[in-house]
Amino acid sequence: QVQLVESGGGLVQAGGSLRLSCAASGLTFSGYTMGWFRQVPGKEREFVVAIRSGGSTYYADSVKGRFTISRDNAKNTVYLQMNSLKPEDTAVYYCAARRATGWGYRDGGSYDYWGQGTQVTVSS
Repeated sequence: QVQLVESGGGLVQAGGSLRLSCAASGLTFSGYTMGWFRQVPGKEREFVVAIRSGGSTYYADSVKGRFTISRDNAKNTVYLQMNSLKPEDTAVYYCAARRATGWGYRDGGSYDYWGQGTQVTVSS
């Protein structure tokens, strides 16, 4: 049974930082593209960033230069370091795993497994 468990969310002031973690189990982690998405109630889920099995990374323009994704295949964990947070970053953040290779990593529908989400709230 595949499980993705996010942690590290919370409340932070604008300009602050948070580090999210996503621990995976039940899959060959090193072979998966891992992505982070976020969603605000009433809005569509939004792509944030992805990291391929080989380490290539892809960021949404809205977070480029502020967020950094990394992975530790030995620990089956992907991280999202979020710096210079803004109130508009407030959302539930979801970790996701994608078995398919190739393009399409921005499409949440192409991911096979999802975590339960962790709330990030940035106060102004």
